[in-house]
Amino acid sequence: MDEELNALFRLSLTKGIGPTTCRQLLERFGSAQATLMASEKGLLEAGLAPQHVESLKHSEVSVEEELRLAQEHGVKILTWNDKDYPHNLRFIYDPPPLLYVKGGLKHEDSLAMAIVGSRLCSYYGQSQAERFARVLGRAGFTIVSGLARGIDTSAHLGALKAGARTVAVMGCGLASIYPRENAELAEKIGKQGAIVSELPMRTPPDKANFPPRNRLISGLSLGVVVIEAGQKSGSLVTARWALEQGKEVFALPGQIDSPYSRGTHKLIKEGAKLVEDVSDILEELGPVAEGLDTCPEPERSIRESTSEDLEIGISGDLKSKNLKSSNLKIERPLPTLNPNEEKILSLLSSQPRTIDEITESSGLPAHVVSSNLTMLELKKLVKQLAGKRFVRG
Repeated sequence: MDEELNALFRLSLTKGIGPTTCRQLLERFGSAQATLMASEKGLLEAGLAPQHVESLKHSEVSVEEELRLAQEHGVKILTWNDKDYPHNLRFIYDPPPLLYVKGGLKHEDSLAMAIVGSRLCSYYGQSQAERFARVLGRAGFTIVSGLARGIDTSAHLGALKAGARTVAVMGCGLASIYPRENAELAEKIGKQGAIVSELPMRTPPDKANFPPRNRLISGLSLGVVVIEAGQKSGSLVTARWALEQGKEVFALPGQIDSPYSRGTHKLIKEGAKLVEDVSDILEELGPVAEGLDTCPEPERSIRESTSEDLEIGISGDLKSKNLKSSNLKIERPLPTLNPNEEKILSLLSSQPRTIDEITESSGLPAHVVSSNLTMLELKKLVKQLAGKRFVRG
């Protein structure tokens, strides 16, 4: 390892020196080596706090240990000067001097869209996050999100189901995955995209790490789609970063009485683009979206494409892949239903309902509702969620 790279590692691993401070020091002194050699007075004049000057001057960080950990976990470390450093990140205000990558980043990841939202979310939000990720992925976009519970998880899953690339940006080091229940998902993402972080390998998932992490989610992307967000959701921080970086911000409307919609509705009031389908996103991207005509897409016949896909932008003419011109819907004939099944189905939507609620609204006996719900599930017209809640399939 050359001396400049070693010095850059020492800077980035020193407590109290984050990416922004590191960049400022490099601009002030010209290089990482010159920064390490600077006097205490010079470092203080550069704006470094006394305790951080002390940390830097008496740092005992082990660059060798950090590199060993990275190798052990199959992680590659990129610097600003590496040719594989993400193109989109180079142009944000404070790109990370070091980027830890598990998996692989590709040139095609420059055509990326972030999909973010609350950890606490509704079934509607989860299904829409997966839906948008799936269709955008088929169109050629890399889907970027944060691997968090809720909307982020659904976005990554939608991309994986579409066979698309997806990038997860972590708010901790890559020596451990957070949240733990997404460890298996993270493995799949690493094989079909990348998991990235700007933080040293053993950095724990402290809440202070996530707002800076969000600037990387927006920085890697051409725009940010906010699916569901409460008034204090971290997704709103991502949207603010996107605006500062000159990226597009999109927001999906929700129910007016839902706490999960307050953040997205606030964004729309403030000028975010309201999106109902993928064509709204492509229209806003303008010339960038025109290049999607040449993007590869899995061969699928019209019969294999669901009406749900077509409603949010997949063209009926799959050979032309003209996503912007699609308004086609395919009506699939419903299986034959008895009167009770028809009545129960008419009471269901994307908003989950319990058996008790369905029974009360239908006026049917509970055992009749239960047996007919089972039949509707078998006919793939109804889906059962956790807690014995039901939605339209």
